[in-house]
Order: sequence, then structure tokens, then C-alpha cells
Amino acid sequence: MNDIKKAFENGKAFIPFVTAGYPDLETTEKLLIGMSESGADIIEIGIPFSDPIAEGVVIQEADLQALKGGVTTDKIFDMVKSIRPQIKSALAVMTYMNPIFVYGTERFMQKCSECGISAVIVPDVPFEEKEELQPYCDKFGIDVISLIAPTSHDRIKTIAKEAQGFVYCVSSLGVTGVRKEITTNVGEMVDLVKSVNDVPCAIGFGISTPEQAKKMAEYADGVIVGSAIVKIVGKYGRDSLEPVCEYVKSMKDAIR
Repeated sequence: MNDIKKAFENGKAFIPFVTAGYPDLETTEKLLIGMSESGADIIEIGIPFSDPIAEGVVIQEADLQALKGGVTTDKIFDMVKSIRPQIKSALAVMTYMNPIFVYGTERFMQKCSECGISAVIVPDVPFEEKEELQPYCDKFGIDVISLIAPTSHDRIKTIAKEAQGFVYCVSSLGVTGVRKEITTNVGEMVDLVKSVNDVPCAIGFGISTPEQAKKMAEYADGVIVGSAIVKIVGKYGRDSLEPVCEYVKSMKDAIR
């Protein structure tokens, strides 16, 4: 069994996101190890892209700063490979089709496999175009994580039938970012997925507080948090390890 699914076997999964190379790769390295030790079940590693269409201002800015700092896909892979033995969490990469395509899709998936990365999340590849990725992912044992949104409606069951690893349930319309309130009926989305496939469902986009995480965990198998963590990294920079780890612990405790 892929370690992505295993991550959901011991209760609700907490899935933090970090932008690789923000503020630098050394800090990212420490954060990956620290988040794993603090209870993260799966860690999403964001590969920076100049036009991250699913991201809000916080992650857009982090991507641009990382790129200005000279981070590359190869440098990220090298860093992950070097520290992988120290990380207990499953790892997923979040990026866009352009960086994968430019790198070479088969080569990209092979590198993921070599680095111990088990899944890819690519928001700008719709279900109908996933054959751009699927054959290469299958070849190297990488899960393609499917995303569903409140607007997916009738497509949810179609997408869920072929889902691997877990289904990423987008809780709010628009881009990533902290939201005061999540009003989407996420329970209904999860029920539609479960009616056709007993695959774990994790909710992301907009979750930032332990209270929100606890509420979302009532409906789903896991909770994903990105912008709130990147915001902490933005505030503390190279000194962000301790506050990020404390945050991860508080979120994991909230959903237990």
C-alpha cells in the first residue's frame, strides 16, 4: 500500500504545506523534518511557479521570493532526497503542469520516486486531461491526487471513481488563503465521494485555526493547511521552525 493511504490509518490526518525555498532551502529542510516530528501525517511540498493560479497572495509571494532566491526543481529534489530518511511523514508535491512539462513529465515522476515522494497534486490539470500525468505516475508508483470543488457537482462521482491516495476537497471557491468562515457543505461533497469509492477525503483551502480544523475533521478524513503556515514562515523567516512546529502540533491535537 502506498504510504499516502497509510497516513489515514491512525485517525484523522493533518496535512501541512510548505513552499520549498521560502525563505531558503535550508529553512525548508528544517521545516520538513520539524513538521514530521510534530505530527504531520502527509507533507505537501510546493514547487514554486511564477503563475500559481490556484494560490492566493500569501503563497504567490512565497513562490516569487523562492524563485528570486534561485530555487530550482532539481535543488528541491536534491534537498528532499538528502533528508528523506529523517522524515516519518508521507510526502506529496504540489505544483503546476508547466514546471512538470518543462522538466519532462517522465523524468519528474522518476525523480519523485527516487526522493520518496508518493503523490503529486497538480491543480491546473482537470480530470479530463489527467492522461497527461497518469501513465508516468503509474510507471513510478506515484499517486495523482484528484481535486473536487463545490462547483464540481455531477463530476464528483466521476472523479472519485478513479481517485488515488486521497481526494482533495476544495472547501471554498476561489484561491488558497485564510478565511474567517467556511460555508460550503463539505459533508455533502465527502458523501458523494464515499458513495462510489472508499478513498480518504481531505479538506483544504481556507482552514487556519484549530477550531476550523476540528469542525472540518468531523466530515473528512484529513485537513490540509497551506497559507496559514506560509504566513508564519513569512513572519519569522529563518526563525520559523519553532512557531511552525507549535502550530502543527496544535492543529494535529485539534483533529485527533
